[in-house]
Amino acid sequence: MSATSTTRIETYEEFFKVHGLLLTASGLPQTLHRQLFQKLSSETFDGGSYFQIEPTEDGRQRRLVLTSEFMSKDSNVFLIDHAWTFRLSDAFKQLQEVPGLAERMASIMCVVDDLNSDSEEKNEALDYNNAKRSVFEVVESELCAAKEKGDGNVKWLELDELGIDDDTLLSLDLGSKFPGLLALSLCENKLENIDVVVQEVTKFKELRALWLNNNPVVRNCGGQLADRVMEELPNLEIYNSVFTTKFGEWALGFCGEVYDKENPGSSSNFHEAESSLRRITSLDLSNRSIHNLINKEFSPIQLPSLTHLNLRGNPLEQNSFVDLLNVLGEFPCLKSLEVDIPGPLGESAVEILQSLPNVSVLNGISASKILEAEKHVIDSKLEPRLPEWTADDPLVDRVLNAMWLYLMTYRLADEEKIDETSVWYVMDELGSALRHSDEPNFRVAPFLFMPEGTLTSAVSFSILWPIQNVEKGDECTRDFLFGIGEDKQRSARLTAWFHTPQNYFIQMYERHKQMLQTKSLTPPIKSSPSGTWQQNVGCTYRVYTDIPHVEEFLTRPEFIITTDPKDADIIWTSVQVDEDMKKATGIKDNQYVNQFPFEACLVMKHHLAETVQKAHGSPEWLQPTYNLETHLSQLIGDYYVRKRDGCDNLWILKPWNMARTIDTTVTDNLSAIIRLMETGPKICQKYIEHPALFDGKKFDLRYIVLVCSMNPLEIFLSDVFWVRLANNSYSLDKHSFFEYETHFTVMNYRGRLNHKNTPDFVREFEQEHQVKWSDIHSRVKCMIRSVFEAAVIVHPEMHSPTSRAIYGVDVMLDSSFQPKLLEVTYCPDCTRACKYDSESIFGERRVIKGRDFFNHVFGCLFLNETAYVTPI
Repeated sequence: MSATSTTRIETYEEFFKVHGLLLTASGLPQTLHRQLFQKLSSETFDGGSYFQIEPTEDGRQRRLVLTSEFMSKDSNVFLIDHAWTFRLSDAFKQLQEVPGLAERMASIMCVVDDLNSDSEEKNEALDYNNAKRSVFEVVESELCAAKEKGDGNVKWLELDELGIDDDTLLSLDLGSKFPGLLALSLCENKLENIDVVVQEVTKFKELRALWLNNNPVVRNCGGQLADRVMEELPNLEIYNSVFTTKFGEWALGFCGEVYDKENPGSSSNFHEAESSLRRITSLDLSNRSIHNLINKEFSPIQLPSLTHLNLRGNPLEQNSFVDLLNVLGEFPCLKSLEVDIPGPLGESAVEILQSLPNVSVLNGISASKILEAEKHVIDSKLEPRLPEWTADDPLVDRVLNAMWLYLMTYRLADEEKIDETSVWYVMDELGSALRHSDEPNFRVAPFLFMPEGTLTSAVSFSILWPIQNVEKGDECTRDFLFGIGEDKQRSARLTAWFHTPQNYFIQMYERHKQMLQTKSLTPPIKSSPSGTWQQNVGCTYRVYTDIPHVEEFLTRPEFIITTDPKDADIIWTSVQVDEDMKKATGIKDNQYVNQFPFEACLVMKHHLAETVQKAHGSPEWLQPTYNLETHLSQLIGDYYVRKRDGCDNLWILKPWNMARTIDTTVTDNLSAIIRLMETGPKICQKYIEHPALFDGKKFDLRYIVLVCSMNPLEIFLSDVFWVRLANNSYSLDKHSFFEYETHFTVMNYRGRLNHKNTPDFVREFEQEHQVKWSDIHSRVKCMIRSVFEAAVIVHPEMHSPTSRAIYGVDVMLDSSFQPKLLEVTYCPDCTRACKYDSESIFGERRVIKGRDFFNHVFGCLFLNETAYVTPI
C-alpha cells in the first residue's frame, strides 16, 4: 500500500506493512501483533472484562486489579483510549473550554472534592458543652483506672480529637491531676494560643513525649512553639512524632515497641531501662527527623539483640558516612536494614551492602539478589507524591498541578521536519489506574494507528500487555521509567512521582554550589591591539555562500560571490565545515570559514553553561543553570532548598539546541521539570521572575559579536543591537505561563511581530526608568567579553587562524538593570538581522541600516575596519 493511499487497511499484511516500524518500537511481542490488528480494526476495548479499578486506602489514588483467574506472560494485548491529548501550550485553554474535560480529568487524577466528607462538618458543628463534658469524662476515667491499679499515678495520657480549645485546656488543670506524666498526646484539637499551650504542657517536667500534631497553634507558631517547649522540658525526647536532640533510652524504647500506654516506663529506674533496650530486636526509626544518630543509647552495647533497623526518612547530616558505617557495622545481630537510597549511607544498594557485609536483607530484598542483579536503586517503598490542592482551588488548577503524575508523551513532526512538538496525553480511567513498580507485571506503550495508511488518518492509543504471569487479585503495575537505569538518573527521576530522600539531593546541591563558589575568577584576558590579523590591501576576496541574505546584501566591491567553494577565499555557510565536508567539496585548510572549531561550547545551551561555570563559577550574570541529563540531583536539591527557605521557585526549561523557543517551558512544578526531560535533553535555568520591562512588557536584546581571533582574543561588538518585545503585558499569574506572547519575545515565527527601532527604544527606556543606557551598555560589554574569555580558558583548541565568525548574544535585564546571559547563537541565526532597519546609537557615526549589515561585518572581519564596531 502506498503512503498516500486513502484505502482503508483491510488485512493484517497491509497493517504490518504500514505499522511495522511502530510495532517494533512499541516492544510488543510479535505473537501479539495480529491480535492487536484485530482489536484495532474492530475497536475492541475489552479491558473491563479482565480488570477492575479500585480506590486505594486513602482515596488519593486508584489501582488496577486483575479479575480473571489467571493471565500468562505475553498472552493478551489491550487497547487503552486516550482521554485527553494536547500540546502543553494548549492545556489551560482546553481545560477551560472543552465541556466536561476538567471534570473527567479531576476524577481520573483524584483531585475532586470528597462528597462523603461531611464528617468534618459534623465535627465542626459538635456542641461545645458536649465536647467539654467528654474531655472531663476521659480525664476522670484515666484517674479512676490509675487508682484501681493502686498508685493513682497516670504516666500516659491521650486526649486526641476531643475538641479541646485553649479555655478547655486551662480548665482541665492537667498539671495537678497528672504530675508524673511521661507521654501526653493532644493531637487533632483546637489549641491556638501559644502562651496557654506552653504554660500547660511544660508543667510536666518528666515528660518524655509530647504530641500536638494538627493543632492550629502548630501550623501558626510551629518553630517558636517548639523552641519554647524544648527550653522548658529538658527530658523531652519526642516532640510531634519526631526525635529531639535529647532522644535516648525512652524514645528508642518507644520505637522498639517496649514502651506504650500499658508500659510507659519509668523516669527513675535505670536498671529497668537498660534491660528494656537489650530486649529490642526490631527498631523502626523511620521519619523521626534524626540529625545525629550516634549517642550513648543507640549503640551495640545498649541494643545487642537488634536484628532489624529502619532508618528511612532521616537526614543524619551530622554524621559522616564513615561514622554511620562504623556504628552500624558494630551491631552483632543486625541482619536487616531499611535506608534511603540514595541517602546518607550511599548512592546505591550495592555500595551499602559492600560496606555492611553482615546485612543480608536491604529494604526488604535479599542481599544476594541485589548483588546478583547489581541493582542500583530500591524504590518500591517510596511514598507517592500526591497532588496538593485545597477546596478553594478551581478544578482546572487542580488538574494542571496533578497532571504530571499521569501524563505520557510522544513527538510528531510536520512535513518539513522543522517544528517538532511534543504531544502529551492522559490515558483513560483503566490506563491511569496503573501504578508504578520496579518489577512490573505489565507494560504500556503508545501506538499510532493509521487506518487509511496515512498520518492524517492516525488515531493514538496505548497498548497494554502482561510481561509476567498474573493471578486473580494481583495489582497490575507498570514501570513509569521503563528502560531507564541509574546511568540515566533513575533514582532522581522517580522524584516526579515519589517522595525521594530530600536530604540526599540537598547535599548534592550544596556540594555543587560549593564547587562553583571555589572557582577562582580568572583575570581578564587583554585585547590585542587593532590590526593583529593580516589585511591584503587592494585585494578582492571571492566569497562562497549558501545563505541568500549574504548573496543579496554583500555589495562591497572588495567581495565577489562565487558558486564554487573550491575557488573561494571565504566560505560563509550555514552548515558545519568538518573534515567530511572538506573532502566532499574540496575546501582547503587555508580558506577562511565563518566558524570556529568547537564553537559548540558557546552555541549549545548546556555546553555554554558548563563553559561559563568551569571558567567563572557562578557569575551574577548567569542564572543558576543545570544540565538535566547530568545534574538533575543538584537541581532537585536547589529546588528543595528554595522551597525550604521560602524563595521563589520558577524555572525555565530549554532544549539544548533548538531555536525559536520550541519545547521551552516555564514552571514551578518539580514533577513537571523532571517529566519534561522525556521530550528531549534540556537545561533547567532559574527564571528571571522580575525582569526590566519596557512599557510593562518583557523584552530581550540580540547583540552581534564579531570574532576575529580567539588567541589572542580579538572581539568586536556591533553598534547595532536588536530589541525583541513580547506582545502582552508581563505577568506572574500562573495561567500566563501558557501564553506565549506574555513570556517569550521571539515573535518572528509566532505572534505579532512588533519591532522597535534601537535609538527609539533607548530613548524611551531611559525616560521610563530614569537610567543612563550607556551604563547598562558598559555592563553588557563586560559580560559579553567574560563569556568569550570563558571559551578561551576552557577550550583553547577553539582557536583557528583561518576562522572568522559572528555570534548573536541574547541578553535580558533584571529589574535592577543588571544583564543576564540567555544564550549565544551561531552565525546563520545572526544573518536574519539584516531584515531589520536599525540605527547606530553610539558616538558620532552615521546611521547604519540593517541592509548594510553584511558590508560592515565583512569589512570588520576581513578588511580590519572598525568604524561601526566597538572592540571589547
